[in-house]
Amino acid sequence: MANPVIALINLLLNLYWWVVIIAVIVSWLIAFNVINTYNNFVRSLLRGLEALTEPVFRRVRKVVPPMGGLDLSPLVVLVVIWFLQYSLFWASNRFGF
Repeated sequence: MANPVIALINLLLNLYWWVVIIAVIVSWLIAFNVINTYNNFVRSLLRGLEALTEPVFRRVRKVVPPMGGLDLSPLVVLVVIWFLQYSLFWASNRFGF
């Protein structure tokens, strides 16, 4: 049986993984003028995604600045999420959490 705390942390990491993926896709759609940013629903979605992702992306950008106009912070965040999930899985199997 899995530890409920580890299961909850894994669930939150999975949810944040999808938030980052959605934020990247929305930013691409805005860059290619597919989404109308003047729409109220889109504007509120953008504010919500920015509130969830920007504090983490900002910390990553301090360490890994954008290179040639390419922002690598979402990729770094996804790799860190993967590493945390893998570490939790390893620790739960190794130590029987």
